[in-house]
Formats: sequence, structure tokens, C-alpha cells
Amino acid sequence: MNKRRKIYEGKAKTLYEGPEPGTLVQHFKDDATAANGKKHEIIEGKGVLNNRISEFIFQKLNDLTIPTHFIRRLNMREQLIKEVEIIPLEIIVRNIAAGSLAKRLGLEEGTRLPRSIIEFCYKDDTLGDPLVSEEHITAFGWATPAELDDIMALSVRVNDYLCGLFMGIGLKLVDFKIECGRLFEGETMRIVLADEISPDSCRLWDVKTGAKFDKDIFRLGEDNLIEAYHEVAQRLGILSENENAFTVGPRLVK
Repeated sequence: MNKRRKIYEGKAKTLYEGPEPGTLVQHFKDDATAANGKKHEIIEGKGVLNNRISEFIFQKLNDLTIPTHFIRRLNMREQLIKEVEIIPLEIIVRNIAAGSLAKRLGLEEGTRLPRSIIEFCYKDDTLGDPLVSEEHITAFGWATPAELDDIMALSVRVNDYLCGLFMGIGLKLVDFKIECGRLFEGETMRIVLADEISPDSCRLWDVKTGAKFDKDIFRLGEDNLIEAYHEVAQRLGILSENENAFTVGPRLVK
């Protein structure tokens, strides 16, 4: 990948030009960050696990005809994706009170919300990714009302699928963050799911014990992040019980 042109580098992923027009290569790094990058460590193997988990989920979403940028996994750390115009929003879908929502509204963490809530944050690290309203989004031209409708409909479909997927392996989907982009195909444009879905972007709690299986482990200063991500991969059936994601090549998941 060193010979390919770097398009963008974020906190956890790097994008390179793809082998064909309209494609990119998404490389998953081992960087772990929190507090808008103020806390930063390299955790060996995290990128491998996130790549494989995100691949599994995006392929399932593709099979359900939920539009995504994902084409296929290339190797242990990289995916081939469609090039999209990223909408500068983080879309947060919340099912249970946790994190910033619990703090803002004085809710006890773990409180089941009356219904799933969709929030939007403006993607700008220098501003701390501030919470914004639909009025802000349309007024500043980050997305049109029609695009917002598509984003919200897509978010609801993804949430419905993920809740069932994770509940089936004994995990509550507390909340998750996604990004969306504009995919241009000839003269047509459609909104598609982009970025990744992994324990980096989801809060996952064990149904029975309440144990965390997500990046909150890192935020809280605990040292079992890789073990937790590995457990998620095993429960999803991506890894067999004794398989090591870092040394064993990928196998087909049916």
C-alpha cells in the first residue's frame, strides 16, 4: 500500500486510492483514541479485529439490500470500498442511556429509552464534534431535507438489524455511530452507509453481566480491549474458539 496515494488519514483508519476508478482502499490501524484524540495508544491487533467485524456486518447489510460503500475485504487490515462524498455528520443511534446522553440529561446509565433516538454531530475534531439539530444541518447545507430523510431511514434499518444480530449473541446494542456518504453512479446519487461498524463505534453490553465489549474499556483505562473485541468476533462466528485473528488467515463466514 506504500506505493498507492494516500487520500485521507483519520484517527483509526487510512484511505488510499483504489485499484479502479471510483474505489478506495480502507486500512484499519491499531490506534485507539478517546476524548477527541487527547488519549491515544497503539493496541496491537485492534485494526485486524475491527476490519473483520466490520466486514462481517457490512456484508450482511449488503445482503439485506441496505446500501453501503463496502465491496470486499482485501486482506487482514484492508477493505475495498466505493468512493463516496462523506456527509460531515456523525449519526448516533441510541437505544439505552449511556455516555454523553446520560450526562446531558441526568439519566441513570442503562436506562432503556422510550424509543430509539437519532442524534447528529457535526464532524469537526477542532470543535469537539458538537451536537447539532436538523435545522443546523439544512441551514448550513451539510445535507438536504431529502437526504436527512434517507439518512434517518437508513439508520433505523441498520439499528433494527444490529439489535437483533447482537441480541442473538448475548449482547445489548446500547448505541452506535455511523457515517453516510453520497454515492454518485452516472447521473444518479444515493445515500449509502460508509466508514465502519465495529466495537470502536458501538456500545455493547453483555445481556447477563452488563460487562462492556466496546471502546469504553479503553476510555475507562482498562487493559482488556483486545480480549473483548476478540470475544465479539468469536460470538459472531468470525473466529473459532481457538483461532487467533492476528496470525490465522481469514476463513469464509456463511
